[in-house]
Amino acid sequence: MKNGWSQIHKFLKANGGIPIVMMLVFVWFVNGTRLNKGSENVKIKIDMSIEEYNNSRRKFLRNTAAAGILAIAGANTFLSSCQSEKKEKYKFPSLLSQAPDGSLLKAGVVGCGHRGTGAALNFLNSGSNVEIAALADIFPDCVEACKQKIKEQKGVDISPDLCFSGINSFEKLMECDVDVVILATPPHFRPQHFKACVKAKKHVFMEKPVAVDPVGVRSVMVSAEKAKMLGLSVVAGTIKRHQQDYIETYRRIADGQIGDIVSSNSYYNIGKLWHRNPRPEWSELENMIRNWVNWSWLSGDHIVEQHVHNLDVVNWFVGKHPVKALGFGARQRRISGNQYDFFSVDFVYDNDIHYHSMCRQINNCSNKISDRIQGTKGSTNCENTIFNPDGSIKWTFEYPKDGSGSNISRLNTNPYDQELIDLVTAIRTANPVNEAFQIAESTMTGIMGRISAYTGKEISWDEMMNSDLYLGPKTYIMGPVDIPKEVPTAGNNL
Repeated sequence: MKNGWSQIHKFLKANGGIPIVMMLVFVWFVNGTRLNKGSENVKIKIDMSIEEYNNSRRKFLRNTAAAGILAIAGANTFLSSCQSEKKEKYKFPSLLSQAPDGSLLKAGVVGCGHRGTGAALNFLNSGSNVEIAALADIFPDCVEACKQKIKEQKGVDISPDLCFSGINSFEKLMECDVDVVILATPPHFRPQHFKACVKAKKHVFMEKPVAVDPVGVRSVMVSAEKAKMLGLSVVAGTIKRHQQDYIETYRRIADGQIGDIVSSNSYYNIGKLWHRNPRPEWSELENMIRNWVNWSWLSGDHIVEQHVHNLDVVNWFVGKHPVKALGFGARQRRISGNQYDFFSVDFVYDNDIHYHSMCRQINNCSNKISDRIQGTKGSTNCENTIFNPDGSIKWTFEYPKDGSGSNISRLNTNPYDQELIDLVTAIRTANPVNEAFQIAESTMTGIMGRISAYTGKEISWDEMMNSDLYLGPKTYIMGPVDIPKEVPTAGNNL
């Protein structure tokens, strides 16, 4: 709490002495909507159906007209000041092929599924003198599978004493002698785990997205500011920001080569990812977590969990987040969980730039993953090409060549390795990088679009920043899960 009060003091000083009562409410508001009552820690407003969300939103906005508006104003002012500071100058990653040599860096992995195991191997590819020292996951079989794969591929045998399982296994890992923590659990848990990493003064690589609801996003933003104050490096799994082709395209767009941006559109249309059928020996909570990619409270729905890549690229190139969204979506083919199969959303930025976002996960359909930004003097696919107004190519990124001198249409360094190379480089050069704010904004963008589609209503950024919507159970017990499980339906019956 000492660091928290120091942060509040700095904020008060910088903002002319905002009344302390507002800040007291603000501290409660941004730290996960918790109230301390004696020795109890009581969460409020946790489980909401879509109808409850609409009612809560109306009630919440009415209440903010009274004393509560002070807390929201304080929160938004504080978080906006954090975000505006990082927008002053974009910090490009180093893009070295290997991180510089240095003292031993030990990493721990929280979330030992497919992506967590992959990120662990990427870390071991990042340079010399790096080590995966500890593993944590809810399920012991995931820990063991990760441990074995690392041993098979890298010859690293992690001590069983440093392998932890259970809901609170991440807390045990935070106590270990590790410098870096890789966060790759289902996104619902990311805010809590990121907060624990910052408290333990660990550098972080965290996969996208970083939350599934507004409460989680705001928690990440606050933790991001604390990480910045501590000089910690945080890299997010927004892989395109670590690809030289995207970066060189961005540089040219930022220099005005397509003029003023006027519109954009993105596609993330793919087939089904996967699902896991329930097993009788698994509790409902275990079934849900093992099938997390199909539950909105765990993944955020695929507009947040997958499409966030596109949302992040457009926010990056435009240089800001949208201020409102109006969209629709539905479910036709999914056989488990409560998510939608497709979304179509019109995002609007504050200068009336319209961005059409489309994403779909249905098998045997035409697939497309791409972005396009239109300017007054041309357009770009964001990845490697700039076009003149007549559609002819103005510039294209030159990829490395093979032995015969032909372009190989890919980068020399695997982008998944590049993310970890850039993190290790930032740590070893004492040049901290903090990507948590930008991925938090992109995550909130996806959540705003999702809520618009679920409710059929236009949703504003301010509503999201002020919302107390939290998705998930009140406690994590391997048994029944007492939350709404119906598929959201917008509007009323005809």
